Amino acid sequence: MDGEEFKVRGREMVDYIVQYLDQIDSRRVTPGIEPGYLRNLIPAEPPQEPEPWENVMKDVEDKIMVGMTHWQHPRFHAYFPAGNSYPSILADMLSDAIGCVGFSWAAAPACTELETIVLDWLGKVVGLPSSFLSMSPTSKGGGVIQSCASECVLDCLLAARAQAIKDLKAKYGEHVEETSLLSKLMAYCSREAHSCVEKAAMISFVKLRILEPDHNNELRGDILKQAMDEDMKNGLHPFFVSTTLGTTGCCAFDRLDEIGPICKANNVWLHVDGSYAGNAFICPEFRYLMKGIEFADSFNFNPNKWMLVNFDCSTMWVKDRFKLTQALVVDPLYLQHSYSESAIDYRHWGIPLSRRFRALKLWFVIRNYGVSGLQEYIRNHCRLAKVFESKVREDSRFKVMNDVKVGLVCFRLLGGNKLNKKLLTTINASGKLHMVPANMNDIFVIRFCVCAPNATEEDIDIAWDIIKEEAEKLLSEEKLNQSALASVRDRQEGVKLEIRGDSDEKKEEEEETGKFEENQLEVIKQTLERKASKNLEHKRSFFVRMVSDPKLYNPHIVKPLVEQAESRVSDEQLLLSPLAHDNPNGRPKAKSEDREMQSSSWISWPMAMLGGNAGPMEEVNVRFRNWNTTFSLSPHSGSTNSSSPSSPINNGRTKMENDRVYVTSPTPTSIAPRVRSASV
Repeated sequence: MDGEEFKVRGREMVDYIVQYLDQIDSRRVTPGIEPGYLRNLIPAEPPQEPEPWENVMKDVEDKIMVGMTHWQHPRFHAYFPAGNSYPSILADMLSDAIGCVGFSWAAAPACTELETIVLDWLGKVVGLPSSFLSMSPTSKGGGVIQSCASECVLDCLLAARAQAIKDLKAKYGEHVEETSLLSKLMAYCSREAHSCVEKAAMISFVKLRILEPDHNNELRGDILKQAMDEDMKNGLHPFFVSTTLGTTGCCAFDRLDEIGPICKANNVWLHVDGSYAGNAFICPEFRYLMKGIEFADSFNFNPNKWMLVNFDCSTMWVKDRFKLTQALVVDPLYLQHSYSESAIDYRHWGIPLSRRFRALKLWFVIRNYGVSGLQEYIRNHCRLAKVFESKVREDSRFKVMNDVKVGLVCFRLLGGNKLNKKLLTTINASGKLHMVPANMNDIFVIRFCVCAPNATEEDIDIAWDIIKEEAEKLLSEEKLNQSALASVRDRQEGVKLEIRGDSDEKKEEEEETGKFEENQLEVIKQTLERKASKNLEHKRSFFVRMVSDPKLYNPHIVKPLVEQAESRVSDEQLLLSPLAHDNPNGRPKAKSEDREMQSSSWISWPMAMLGGNAGPMEEVNVRFRNWNTTFSLSPHSGSTNSSSPSSPINNGRTKMENDRVYVTSPTPTSIAPRVRSASV
């Protein structure tokens, strides 16, 4: 393709993009396909000869678009928004044309300097302290664009780990092996934190203590302090805390004003992840939610979520850039240049060497919309979320489950978890609306997030009508099922009473009648289930099951939604109880809450560390990433005769003894995990 043809095809592509976005509401939100659908449509071998461009674009529409979830669709209310705007698309087009690899100032001077300037712009706009800005006098801080929040968390954890190892070497001596010091490091986050924190701990080979938040799903200072005190008493070294402003599940905000002073007092790195809600801080009225940000060592949010910037664009700031770069610097001769001392080289600020010109699209969007335009966009989404919340509250069949502060509403139909799973599955299967679930204290809730760039109140009305329509169908089916089953049970009881009045000679008849009634009951159940399944407008595909049931798409992180939760919290209690933020006691108290200390936190440990010498250990909760379970670690005082096959201390082996698993190492410390509850 030469320049002349590119001009023609470029205009055609712009037309196609505009038409796609303008008419996106005519498409299904989610695809009606199964995994592997594309292998049947695309040849197994690549073409040997060039193909006409028209054929390529025809396949885009016929084969690619039919398998897409349309994130810009006005009925897409799942996850969080995916930023998109014409200025951002144009900037990416220009960035791709320039084709630079901006790993250093020398490799791409404008790419580097624009990133520094735009990050200072954005830091000022969201109200960050001047210590996070590059151009601020006496500041050691600065901002950088990463690919995603997961990368931001990992980079900051690695920086904190390097600093902690440096501090421990100063304390214990340079001769101490870093591997020994690693076994003493402990990181912390809330159960509501994104799974990327656990993944970062796994990659960094450190222990992560996952703490239970309060009744509002917020991590509080007293919870963190108690955990840190216990760990320091056991010889461990707290070094990193990851907090969240706007959690993925229910958009809760950890209390930085309580957590920050504790981290400062213990010289612990405090990271703040504001991936979604951090964008709202461009509006002054939402900045109360970031109270305590001055205590943070690092902060990130994603303009590619909620600031009309296309992926990838995750912005991150650190208070001390030298602590970050010291952990990540590798400086071969072929990458060095004469301005290294006076210019920023962003290759030292993260994992990748190669870097795209991502600052260009952030610059284009900010200049094209202005701060006021971006504020208007955020405020509109928050207003529409309140509109949806009011509709849910007005319908006595539903309940709002979270404190709606920005653009996310968590709700559910009054009833059990199974009923709400079925409702969400039915809605998603229709292709008319798309939402995903969350787990709030073992209660299955449905997340409704305002996502479309040009969302209107009419879109909210349409979404609510779809939800009500499907709920009414479901409740009618449930009522019919219950009536039919009750009728069969009544008949069954009547037959039993009649038979009991007869003589012993009729016992055989009683058994036969009971079997007949049981079979009849089963037939009615199966008939009703078949009837319900036929009412679905579209087949319930694997894709629909995946987004409707968290255990399918995140089996290792999401806690199982046990049915006991339904018996612990009845529909009447759920209906009568106020929201957690209105009630200091939160939801109706469950019996299991009397054992708070047994489930207040758990630790994600790399498997190889399990037998490591971390000092004297009392009982501590441990979470294995391979199993969705809780283990209890306690010192084992079994036989120390290593020559005995029954000895639990056996030079780094594992064995079973009295239904307990003993994991041992060549060190004198033996640890015995006790399985409390497990589901693989």
